[in-house]
Amino acid sequence: MKRFYKLLLPLSIATITTVTSQAATKTVKHTIKNGETLYSIAHKNHTTIAEVRKVNGLKKGDKLKIGKILKVPKNTYNSKAKKKIVKTTKKTHKKIKMAKTKTNRSERKLAKTLTSVEFKQMAKSSSKKSNKFSLGDIVFNSSKGKHKSSNITKLAKKKLGRRYVWGATGKKNTFDCSGLTTYVCKKNGISIPRRAIAQSKHGKYINRKDLQPGDLIFFDTSKRRKGYVNHVGIYLGNDKFIHASSAKKRVVISKLGKSFYSKRYKVARRVTS
Repeated sequence: MKRFYKLLLPLSIATITTVTSQAATKTVKHTIKNGETLYSIAHKNHTTIAEVRKVNGLKKGDKLKIGKILKVPKNTYNSKAKKKIVKTTKKTHKKIKMAKTKTNRSERKLAKTLTSVEFKQMAKSSSKKSNKFSLGDIVFNSSKGKHKSSNITKLAKKKLGRRYVWGATGKKNTFDCSGLTTYVCKKNGISIPRRAIAQSKHGKYINRKDLQPGDLIFFDTSKRRKGYVNHVGIYLGNDKFIHASSAKKRVVISKLGKSFYSKRYKVARRVTS
C-alpha cells in the first residue's frame, strides 16, 4: 500500500502542474467561418498559429473546415509584446534625451568659447583707442559679410567703362548710378531699393572714417546743392569709389577726397552686414 502511494504522489503532482498551466492560459471556442485562416483567427485573439495548432492537435497542412469549432488560446503574447514595446520606448526616449543634453552642452561650450575670444579681441583693440567701452560697442565680425563685400567690388569693377544710361539697371550692360548698385547687390543676394535717395536710408549707417570696401556712399551732386541725395557709388578702399557717372557717360573710378565729391558727400551705408 505504501509503495502504491509513493507511485501515485509524483503522478498527482505532475497532473496538478499540467492543470494549473492550462488554467493559466485562457481559451475560447471559435467556429470557423468562410474565408478564415489560422493566421486570421490567431491574430484576432492575440495568439500564435503554433498555439492554436497545439491546443487543437492540428498538424501543418491540415485544412480548416467551415463550421468546425476550435479552441483558441487568448492573449498569449499580447502582454509580453506590450512590455517589450514599453521597455524599448523608454530606452529610446532615454537615448534621445541624453543625445539632446550632450548636444546642448557642446553648443553652450562652443558659444562660450567664441564669445570669450571675440570679447578679448575687442577689448584689446578698444584699449588702444579708449580705456572705456561697453558691451554695446562689441561687434562680431562676419566672414560672410566680408565675402559679399569683396564680391560686390569685384563685380562692379567688371562693369568699368560700361555706358551710362538713365534708368538702366544692367540691360545691355548699361547703368545709371543706382542701377549699378542695385545690379551688383542683387547678383550677390542682397535686395536694396531702386533709387539712390531710398538706398541712402537702407542698411547700417557708417561713419565716413570707418568706410570699408563694398559700402555704398551717397552724394548731393546737384548744382545748387539742394541737400538731398541724388547720386551713389561703391567704395573700393584707398579713398576710391566706383560709380556710373552721368558727367562721364560711363562707369568710372573716382577719388572720394577730390574736392567735388568730398564737399558733396552726404552719408554711407553698409548693406552686407
